[in-house]
Order: sequence, then structure tokens, then C-alpha cells
Amino acid sequence: MVDQHPTVSSGPPSRLPGHAVLVDRAVDRLVPEAGPSDPEATTAGILVWAYLAGRQLEVWLADALADTGLTTSEFGALAGVAFAGEHTLTAGNLARWTVQTSGGTTKTIQRLVDRGLAHRVADPTDGRRTLVDATREGRDLATAVVADLVARLNLDLGPLDREHRSDLHDGLRRLSTALGWRADGADSVDGC
Repeated sequence: MVDQHPTVSSGPPSRLPGHAVLVDRAVDRLVPEAGPSDPEATTAGILVWAYLAGRQLEVWLADALADTGLTTSEFGALAGVAFAGEHTLTAGNLARWTVQTSGGTTKTIQRLVDRGLAHRVADPTDGRRTLVDATREGRDLATAVVADLVARLNLDLGPLDREHRSDLHDGLRRLSTALGWRADGADSVDGC
């Protein structure tokens, strides 16, 4: 007989015994009329697994950022402007990047400006727009945090070989694109 109540360990939920089975059963209950190969069942599975992965990553990222004093939204915005390359982001791009409302993004930008990590600049091609850029201190902090995050995630993804990591990367990229993230005026994610 299968134990319906697995023993709780101190590890993250995704590493608990039977976690995948429990989630898959929950997905089956979400779309009881759909068969396993039905697109609706697959979509429900994507919804649940993306939600769980997102929440787990949010907690993981908050823990990793604790020493910086940055929230996950602040770090997302700082990383967005620090690594935009030749492109300086608009507040609208930043709102989509950080998945925030325009009001939330305005507050996030202001907190970064107040800390000296970002600054606003007038768009030289359109005087009606304001662009957001990282300061030198902001770029340095973002670079250090990203290096730490990549090292941490690399350890956590240890069980996945190169092929599985590549598949995961490609799948997440397709998911993000399908959900509609676009830079202002860009026809594709590659255009930003």
C-alpha cells in the first residue's frame, strides 16, 4: 500500500518524496474529464508546475538577496537596467520585466534611485519618455549578486545534466514568450 502522507523533511517541497505524484494527482483533479494526452490536461500541468516553481524560486531568491537589502522586485529591476546592454529601459519595460504594475514599478525605481543604484534619464529621441539606467554602484552590485545566484542555482540544479538544463532553458524561454513578455516596441524577446 502506498503511503498517502509522505514524511515531511526539512528540504524544499520539490525534493519531498512523492511530491511530483501529489502535484500530478492535483492536476488530474483540476481537469477530471481530460485524458493524460489532452492539451487541457497538459496546460493545467504547466500552470501548476510553473506556479510552484515560481514560488519556490521567489523564496530561494529572497533568501539569496537577504544580505543585499534588496527585495526580489528591486533586484529584478536593478538586473534589468544593469544588464540591458546598450539599451536603457523605460519604466514600461521594467514593469513587464519585473511583472509589476506601473505604480509598483515607479515605487521600485524610486527605492533604487534613493539607494544610489539607479537613475532616471531623459530619452534623447523622445522627450516625453524617461529611461532608467543603473549607476556604477548598481551595476557592480547586480554583477556580484548574479554571480552568486548562478553559483547557487548551479549547485541546486546539480542533478540535471547539460541536455536537461538546455531543455529546461528552452522550455522556460518558450513559456515566457508565449505569456507575452515584450519590450516597448519590440516584436520579439530577442529585440530587447
